[in-house]
Amino acid sequence: MSLFDWFANRRKSGATQKDRQEREIADGLWSKCPQCGVLTYTKDLRHNQMVCLECGHHLRIFGDERVRQLIDQGTWRSLDDHIRPTDPLNFRDRKSYGDRLRETHDKTGLTDAVLTGLGQLEGLPVALGVMDFRFMGGSMGSVVGEKLTRLIERATRERLPVIIVCASGGARMQEGMLSLMQMAKISAALERHREARLLYIPVLTHPTTGGVTASFAMLGDIIVAEPKATIGFAGRRVVEQTLREKLPDDFQTSEYLLEHGFVDTIVPRPQLKKTLAQLISLHQPYHHTPAFHVPDTLPIKTMTPEMTPE
Repeated sequence: MSLFDWFANRRKSGATQKDRQEREIADGLWSKCPQCGVLTYTKDLRHNQMVCLECGHHLRIFGDERVRQLIDQGTWRSLDDHIRPTDPLNFRDRKSYGDRLRETHDKTGLTDAVLTGLGQLEGLPVALGVMDFRFMGGSMGSVVGEKLTRLIERATRERLPVIIVCASGGARMQEGMLSLMQMAKISAALERHREARLLYIPVLTHPTTGGVTASFAMLGDIIVAEPKATIGFAGRRVVEQTLREKLPDDFQTSEYLLEHGFVDTIVPRPQLKKTLAQLISLHQPYHHTPAFHVPDTLPIKTMTPEMTPE
């Protein structure tokens, strides 16, 4: 037997043993933490909102689970589910963009990389957008930009606070300039929301990068992040090569950004809903008043002679 064959057999034997171990926990009863390797009863892990009970590592969760964690049961009303992406540039790399969209939809059941809707958080009405990393890395295309803009504009009309949970690899390259335009569109909607003296809170989760970080992820009145989330614009290697210097090990983490003033607070996931409710309550002193519709134009009263001041 050659040395090459011996290594190949060893590798095959190791893979077989690994497969056997995975089959033993494949029924979903137990979950293994990717950080510390500890096996945890899946029911306990879900009860702790997918945060490792041993080391505190935040496992990745997706849009529908995030909505269940933040929104009171029975109050969620999804918005703009009918909006679907197209392929305006007829883009193609190894396969066409249209094929990628269909494959991702079939695999995840999602129409695009964001869920938007209205609901109540600890009894407080909110407008919530949740990005989902399963759909093409949470990339921001035209649909993401349109749905978030519509959500923000509706929240402005109805005097609601906006929360956007960010998880994205950045702008979607298959849509080119159409994707980059969404940064300005969402930012403009947020500026109108700010001018109406309404609250916006982005929640930065792992990872939040690229054009999302360069736009709405950093425009919040209060910027919240999950522990040890990767947050940045360009990749670490690109920054190192540009600056020609070694970066700290914790560069582009929530903790690093908190220390340097880019993030206002880091909140563990089990405390996130309570913390958001407290922030909304502090900034919305009249939150017990039902949300109301603000008309585009207000009636103008004309003064009659009886109303003329002396």
